[in-house]
Amino acid sequence: MKNFCTLAAAAASFVAASAAFAAPVTMDWSTVGNAGNAADPTTGFGAVGYEYRIGTYEVTNSQYAAFLNSVAASDPNGLYNTSMGSNARGGITRSGSDGSFTYSVRENMGDKPVNFVSWFDAARMSNWMTNGQGSGGTESGVYTFNGINSISGITRDLSNPNQVFIPNENEWYKAAYHQPFAQGGDTDNYWLYATRSNAVPTSASATSIGDVANPGQDVVNYGSGADWNGRNGNVTTVGSAGSTSFYGAFDMNGNVWEWNETLIGSSRGLRGGSFNNLEVSLLSSGRGFDFPSVELSSYGFRLASPVPGPGSVALLAVGAPLLARRRRP
Repeated sequence: MKNFCTLAAAAASFVAASAAFAAPVTMDWSTVGNAGNAADPTTGFGAVGYEYRIGTYEVTNSQYAAFLNSVAASDPNGLYNTSMGSNARGGITRSGSDGSFTYSVRENMGDKPVNFVSWFDAARMSNWMTNGQGSGGTESGVYTFNGINSISGITRDLSNPNQVFIPNENEWYKAAYHQPFAQGGDTDNYWLYATRSNAVPTSASATSIGDVANPGQDVVNYGSGADWNGRNGNVTTVGSAGSTSFYGAFDMNGNVWEWNETLIGSSRGLRGGSFNNLEVSLLSSGRGFDFPSVELSSYGFRLASPVPGPGSVALLAVGAPLLARRRRP
């Protein structure tokens, strides 16, 4: 089910020119097939008429730090939140002065999901990846920015394997909860949880370095059970819980709420629940939303991309957000 795309070779010339400290970002993808599936009859979400790829893992601190080192020697768009360096749940430090900022991952945090990121941060990273990790900047690509916290449009092209974007709610929902009954799924083709199950997941515990200590297919980092680094509940190493959706994506429940592209009023959608939420937030009915400029320890993201055609070479890309805030999960 999984497709793996290495951006390093295709984008090397762009990356070298854009930042001396930036390492090329590589990303693992899981293909979401069964195009043309019907929506979940209970919630109305999940219908997608095409194949696409979803990030196998949430975007990590290591990946986001590489992005920062490429584009944020100065940071006029606020891509770095100082809580990433000061909060025990954050994973990135910043050194130097404006014009020569550099970024490093904190001890034991490189493989944890990046947090304290807004929807706009995710969209700008999408543009950067779409543009070959540096050749076209962060302000256009899939998302056209017309201000620090505003966009004027979203341009998707599913025939372009170079595009990287924030999944919309239906794409995110399908990747998390869908499994056709004919392929071993529930009778309505959707599970209640992103663990291929209708049973309440087991809450994850953590080792001293933030790996899940009790991994298994029914294990999710939620309910403040993963205590480490002096925190009652914390983010854990991506994939270490061991539970995947039918399409092979890890941590679509728990760890961090994940931004999606869908507008809900003036807000952007969030799905999946986080390390400090109760079980109800993990459910397929557990829909969250917030202003796209909000940055919390429990907010992160994963990316999506078209499925490359035969012989195509996919670079990596990522995009940016709008304004919003309604129901904070």
